[in-house]
Amino acid sequence: MTATHQRIRKAVFPVAGLGTRFLPATKTVPKEMLPVVDRPLIQYAVDEAVAAGCDTLIFVTNRYKHAVADYFDKAYELEQKLEKAGKSEQLELIRNVLPEGVRAVFVTQAEALGLGHAVLCAKPVVGDEPFAVLLPDDLIWSRGDGALKQMADHVQKTGGSAVAVQDVPHAQTGSYGIVATDAFEGQAGRIQQIVEKPKPADAPSNLAVVGRYVLTPAIFDLLEQTQKGSGGEIQLTDAIAALLQQERVDAFRFRGTRFDCGTHIGLVEATIRHALDNETLSGAVRELMHRALDEMGVVET
Repeated sequence: MTATHQRIRKAVFPVAGLGTRFLPATKTVPKEMLPVVDRPLIQYAVDEAVAAGCDTLIFVTNRYKHAVADYFDKAYELEQKLEKAGKSEQLELIRNVLPEGVRAVFVTQAEALGLGHAVLCAKPVVGDEPFAVLLPDDLIWSRGDGALKQMADHVQKTGGSAVAVQDVPHAQTGSYGIVATDAFEGQAGRIQQIVEKPKPADAPSNLAVVGRYVLTPAIFDLLEQTQKGSGGEIQLTDAIAALLQQERVDAFRFRGTRFDCGTHIGLVEATIRHALDNETLSGAVRELMHRALDEMGVVET
């Protein structure tokens, strides 16, 4: 009989970054609140975590960013106005940003000391159990199970930890954590080495870590011991490198398409894809795209 391991119930969302790439928009609007069609980026990540079975969502934010907390709080006045106007569909939309039985917890990261430090800030809430980390910048689109559910199902069977990966052009390895693995069996291969943002000449492979992790609580002790690394920050990658010496950590190739919404082109691409996948919008969007290309004199091939 195959052993099963503890299912993840808690998910950490590091949302303390300043989003400087999207200035001036992010002067007042956190990048996690930038919309893709009709929902902010953070909502897509939250929906993915809930679909994976998480019922405690931990947002690691800074002292200046209140929009994410406001978004998940109740909006009594708005709800009353919608109810009075008989706009039941819109009322349900704002009431269901968090499903019943799911709670949001907000933790402050006092200093911007990197992803590893942000994850460590969640330790008092996570406690001694496995958990997920989702970076809302990485929007992962899938017609079937979401990326995190795929990973959670895998780890529940195998134990240990897992990180989401995808192949990237060799010239781009300096923008990612890069892993070297054993041969893949199905979607997973055991990680033998992980390096933060190596130069292409030093990269052990083209297999890049993207913003989904399922980790055991052993990572917290290692993060407490981790010194500042690349960029003068406490890197989660460095702690995972130490974790490899203690337990199984798998690289996991998820089914789905990842959009890097931390870049302008990634956000535009995600918006186009989600608009085209929207039954109400898809026809009009296709027509608008064709018209725009015609007006610009672009010849489609």
